[in-house]
Amino acid sequence: MQFKHEPVMINEVLEYLKPQANENFIDCTLGGGGHAKEILQRTSPNGQLLGIDLDSQAIEAAKKNLKEFKSRMVLVSDNYKNLAKIIYDAGINKISGILLDLGLSSYELQDQSRGFSFKGSAFLDMRFGSTDKTAADVINHYKEEELARIFKEYGEERHARLIAKEIITARKKNKITTTDQLVDLIERVYKNKPKPRKINVATKVFQALRIEVNDELDNLKKVLPDALAVLAKGGKLVVISFHSLEDKIVKEFFKKESRGCICPLELPECQCQHVPQIKILTKKVIRPQQSEIAINPRSRSAKLRAVIKIVN
Repeated sequence: MQFKHEPVMINEVLEYLKPQANENFIDCTLGGGGHAKEILQRTSPNGQLLGIDLDSQAIEAAKKNLKEFKSRMVLVSDNYKNLAKIIYDAGINKISGILLDLGLSSYELQDQSRGFSFKGSAFLDMRFGSTDKTAADVINHYKEEELARIFKEYGEERHARLIAKEIITARKKNKITTTDQLVDLIERVYKNKPKPRKINVATKVFQALRIEVNDELDNLKKVLPDALAVLAKGGKLVVISFHSLEDKIVKEFFKKESRGCICPLELPECQCQHVPQIKILTKKVIRPQQSEIAINPRSRSAKLRAVIKIVN
């Protein structure tokens, strides 16, 4: 299967990153290299790109898709939470822009062996890289209260507790190891209940499991301050998120770093001496155009936020 990942909101990404000749950029979520290719084309002849992806298959696909730029790029299979070390090892400096596209690629969804999709039957894996924990481990070993919390907190699933209870009951008889087994349990809970509009009843539970298995929210919290630290003055940071939990983390981080004093309101005088690090470029979240959604329906959930660094 060909690794394919439509670059979401490519025009908006380029508008805010504004790549110019000979500038250096980092794509923390390389995928098949769709965004990276557009950036590399605009930063010739000497601009460098550091591409990072936890999925080794994405790295191999990007090597092929970006082979014409081989001399100007460094591709690394690693978790972007390790950004500071990755940059140090790569020896790239004077970073003019960083992109984080937090979406799941079409390849990862369609590859049955990965277990990301609720269509068909596949092992409940859901790992981006080589972490020890799979979705099957979560489903079969977490307590009912833990499962309910994950489904509610990470998936915003309204029937989190009922689904968790159904899973506990079912796994007493047989282990739940495949995607279709889990979908059947979720559908059982929804049998006589109103179903969500526009999405499959299993969407939120699968999202929650993927976040838990890959520690996605903590990784995002880790990479944001590191990304800001390595940017040169005037450098831009662009983040595309796909659900409210990610977007909230990004929004709150940008808000905090764009302010001066961040002391508690009850303190009569500032004690933190916090200096604004960034200027927010997107006063309101940017959404994809309807024309893009028509071509790539998965882009409908995308939310883009961008900032520019204003200190050395």
